[in-house]
Amino acid sequence: MQELDDYQIVISENPGRTAECCRTFRPYALLMEVTGYESWRLEERLSIQKKVKEQNPECKTVILVDDIADKELAEKVKKVKRDGVIDEFLFSSVTESYLAAIMDSL
Repeated sequence: MQELDDYQIVISENPGRTAECCRTFRPYALLMEVTGYESWRLEERLSIQKKVKEQNPECKTVILVDDIADKELAEKVKKVKRDGVIDEFLFSSVTESYLAAIMDSL
């Protein structure tokens, strides 16, 4: 994320506070990792995204998923993108430079 020096990056270490942080900072993009673990499941992340979109409809949503460790979850994320629910998805295997370029291009 060092590639994004011109941007303010806010990290919410508690998923339950992510929507609150977004209400305060009004980000142009929200990047969330999904896993099979509680608080990081796709359904929970989409619930956070919905709250953020209600407050800030212009905020873009990017989901980061490990396509190697959880192929089934990666397929679900791709479907959510195809359905237009999120703006972009990335596999966690991408380089930091690529991740920064995608975030910058939103």
